[in-house]
Amino acid sequence: MSDRIITFMEALREAQASCLREDPSVYLMGLGVPGPTGIFGTTKGLVDEFGDERVRDMPSSEGGMTGVALGTAINGMRPVMVHMRVDFAVLSMETIVNQAAKWHYMYGGKMTAPMAFRMIIGRGWGQGPQHSQSLQAWFAHIPGLKVVMPSTPRDAKGMLIAAIEDDAPVVVVEHRWLYGIKGHVPEEHYSESLEGSRVMREGKDVTLAGLSYMTLECLRAAEMLETIGIDAEVLDLRSLTPIDGPGIARSVKKTGHFVVADTANSTFGAAAEASAIAVEYAFDSLKKAPARIGLPWTPTPTSPSLADKFYPRAIDIAREAARMLGGDVDRLEDTPMVTPWHDVPDPTYTGPY
Repeated sequence: MSDRIITFMEALREAQASCLREDPSVYLMGLGVPGPTGIFGTTKGLVDEFGDERVRDMPSSEGGMTGVALGTAINGMRPVMVHMRVDFAVLSMETIVNQAAKWHYMYGGKMTAPMAFRMIIGRGWGQGPQHSQSLQAWFAHIPGLKVVMPSTPRDAKGMLIAAIEDDAPVVVVEHRWLYGIKGHVPEEHYSESLEGSRVMREGKDVTLAGLSYMTLECLRAAEMLETIGIDAEVLDLRSLTPIDGPGIARSVKKTGHFVVADTANSTFGAAAEASAIAVEYAFDSLKKAPARIGLPWTPTPTSPSLADKFYPRAIDIAREAARMLGGDVDRLEDTPMVTPWHDVPDPTYTGPY
């Protein structure tokens, strides 16, 4: 493991810079990509090194520009399109879902559409119903698209490089509350698999599976559960398509209990799919029905006071697991949360992870 520790945000920037240096067919595109703030710092300064031909701003025409990106992809380029909110990608769904995802299949495997889409999710400063959705299940439902959700700086760099180098269109979903966490990241050019989960913490009593930022909440929940004698295993799902069915089943067969936490609504989502896999492939090992942790079935509120109640946290995961195992729920200690208006998570989440 590398001894070098950098932030999740810096890892994303390094991934793009490395791909731009390695392959002249790679270019970045997006609203504000070459701007002074550089999409929360993830593209900052890249235009100075690579020029505005390869680090391109674009007009507020997501659908049209995705068509341009697809056109360049099928002609030998490797575009990376950055949406500073996943909500903005909704305007380009026809091109992503009905064109890019199907290109390889429709042309009998003789043509490819290598495209990487960075889509940012998250909460804070009153983003509300139209700027803070988690729509990964939409994309994961489409054959031909790969969808990944890294939760560590190492995976952020390695999986983004792998996404850019892959011949299929890949959606990389990033939670902004991960941007500040720190972890060990190699300096060299490397890639991480776009498939497979990772056990972040070994345990024997219950499996806590998380996606993206919720993996960190699962790690904190495991610490809480430890105080009441429950040994939790934490599984970072990392990839939605393909989702790691064998990894989920293996962990559930070990623990007999399964709680899955997603950044989105539980209904028809990634948590529902993971729960279905647990039941289908580890039914005989389950001692209780799986539990899903996700957002309420309502649009995201804007006000900080409502948002603080809207998003589940580690304590909600821990309570659900404790109830499942008959543990002393009342003894679980919550960690005070910084108000969402300040747009930062629990200040103790610093890494390395």
